[in-house]
Amino acid sequence: MFLLGFDIGGTKCAVVLGKNDFENPIVDKISFPTDVKRGWRLVLAELFDTADKLLEKHKISTENISGIGISCGGPLDSKKGIIQSPPNLPDWDNVPIVKLCKERFGVPTVLQNDANTCAVAEWKYGAAKGTKNAIFLTFGTGMGAGLILDGKLYSGTNDLAGEVGHIRLTDDGPEGYGKKGSFEGYCSGGGIANLAKLMAKNTGFQSDLLEKIETVNAKDLSIAMQNGDEFARSVYEKSAEKLAAGLSILIDILDPEMIVIGSIYARNTAFFNSIIIPIIEKEALSKSCKIVPAKLGENIGDYAALSLALSNEIQVM
Repeated sequence: MFLLGFDIGGTKCAVVLGKNDFENPIVDKISFPTDVKRGWRLVLAELFDTADKLLEKHKISTENISGIGISCGGPLDSKKGIIQSPPNLPDWDNVPIVKLCKERFGVPTVLQNDANTCAVAEWKYGAAKGTKNAIFLTFGTGMGAGLILDGKLYSGTNDLAGEVGHIRLTDDGPEGYGKKGSFEGYCSGGGIANLAKLMAKNTGFQSDLLEKIETVNAKDLSIAMQNGDEFARSVYEKSAEKLAAGLSILIDILDPEMIVIGSIYARNTAFFNSIIIPIIEKEALSKSCKIVPAKLGENIGDYAALSLALSNEIQVM
């Protein structure tokens, strides 16, 4: 039996053909630009037509597809299978994508937000494989989490479980997720750039970055830090301290075996660990939780959508 995964983003979409093989699950993939201006109906039509092309190419009928997984940014209603106006997908207002997918292919279909699907992917195929309780943190453009609790994906009452970026860590500070001093304000690409702007107002450091601080991004700061820029390093040190604070809260509340972190942390693991591990050891009750970088890298979106297609194996709370 085979699986289909649909990865829907504001920039690009991908259709992934896979099989129930935890070592080499991806059989083939086709990507295409989303081009959101054309509206959801045309994008969805291309997704479905692309799936048909993949099946035809490999001479597979829909009778041999055991499940379809759809990964998309929220907000969405995973229980009703409806995409509800994601900010990066204008015009996608209450799109009943699961219903339409089932009508087209006649196959069990699961929809989840992208943070949850990445959590499932790292749990099924990546760093958290073999665990029963694990957390995945995006730490990229934003800060979101996917929660695997007692061997099940936990999405919450309103599909809002894991929105850890909204947690306020300080009364004031860089803004992220519409809240000053939030976890996302300190630990995300945009948050780190905002943190640098705030810290630039009261710094004794000499740095070329200060002259162009309004346009500096997290990548600029990372490169500068690696080249010995002390201001950039101080910004990342503050982000790391707040990451440790957020992780300590998650460890105390959920007591996971492992926390898997992607993007910015994954690219700077040794630096972050030098700061966060001592803080977590001091702050968190549990001393056994492992903090590790995401394993699936740039291909996580492909694995994410595909992993949801294992609908008969994935229970959602």
